[in-house]
Amino acid sequence: MDWEAEGLLDGLQGDAREARIGLLDALHCDGVTIEELRAAVAQERLVLVPGERALLSPARYTLAEVVERGGLGLEGTELRLRTLGVTVPEDRAVAAFGDEEVEAMKRARAYLENGIGLAEGRGVMRALSAAMSRVAEPMRRLFAESYLRPGDNERDLGLRYAEMTEKLMPLVAADLEYLLRLHLRDYERNDALGMAERASGTLPNAVEVSVAFADIVGFTALGEEIAEVELTDIAERLEALAAEHVRSPARVVKTIGDAVMIVSRRPAALVEAMLGLVAAVSAEEGMPPLRAGIAHGRAVARLGDWYGPTVNLAARLTQRARPGSVLVSNPVRDALGPAEAEPYRFSEAGLKRLKGISEPVPVLRVRRAEPDAG
Repeated sequence: MDWEAEGLLDGLQGDAREARIGLLDALHCDGVTIEELRAAVAQERLVLVPGERALLSPARYTLAEVVERGGLGLEGTELRLRTLGVTVPEDRAVAAFGDEEVEAMKRARAYLENGIGLAEGRGVMRALSAAMSRVAEPMRRLFAESYLRPGDNERDLGLRYAEMTEKLMPLVAADLEYLLRLHLRDYERNDALGMAERASGTLPNAVEVSVAFADIVGFTALGEEIAEVELTDIAERLEALAAEHVRSPARVVKTIGDAVMIVSRRPAALVEAMLGLVAAVSAEEGMPPLRAGIAHGRAVARLGDWYGPTVNLAARLTQRARPGSVLVSNPVRDALGPAEAEPYRFSEAGLKRLKGISEPVPVLRVRRAEPDAG
């Protein structure tokens, strides 16, 4: 192939030109079209194409062929693909899907055969797709930085990315499966399924739960004083400290830049986690102080998040907490058994008017109990 005539060698000389030719030849022999190569060069992503092709098989099936092989029907196939975040082209005659899409449709049919409908499972698959999208970005950066060498040419780097992707993806897939099984087991161990649920055959919409938020004091103002990279480092350090200090049955629900949300069906575990997290941030050099609020009551879990007045109250308590302190609602203390409350000291923090809550709320501050002098 005359790559110069195709306009894909412009501005290149010597070794860089030969490396580009070698990479173009290898990709073209592997089935990448000239149009795809031209687009990759124009977008300065030619070096990433080998790794891309190592992740998923090339597109070879039309939508109709996926329907035929997957056995899910046209409507079910389109619904499942969109739920997974896979683009369905307007032109149905375009071969836009690979083997993985066919296998995904077969799995969806197996779910159906085992009693989980497409509509019922749609929310879970959306949540899973969103979670994987969030994981993919730092993983992509890790891979890119780990295998980038000074002075790399396009051919060497592109082929190295492809080789490392093929070696590492089975390890990543095994880790993902392990983590999913680990967290599912954790839920099984710490959740309850009582007589009422067994009699009705349904799970309750709302359950008793403790909810906590913690946020970095002055994070917004800090963004005007320090570089973006330093601000990002602070947010990432908070996430790391939360992962380190939050122990089952408390669970990190989400991190939102300068804040973290944690829940637990057992309030003692949440009180311990928040006091530990606030103390850890205070001891961390270069970290602004943290503040936290905890509420206990009924809340609704949906697709990995929690909703309801208890969640709102925890967020509002956090906004009123002083730097380095943890505020709780009275039901948090009341939900602790005598032995569970013993390691902590609760003090009255007065009635607080909280945004979005009509009546003033009695609030407590919780600290670790000081050991007896004797």
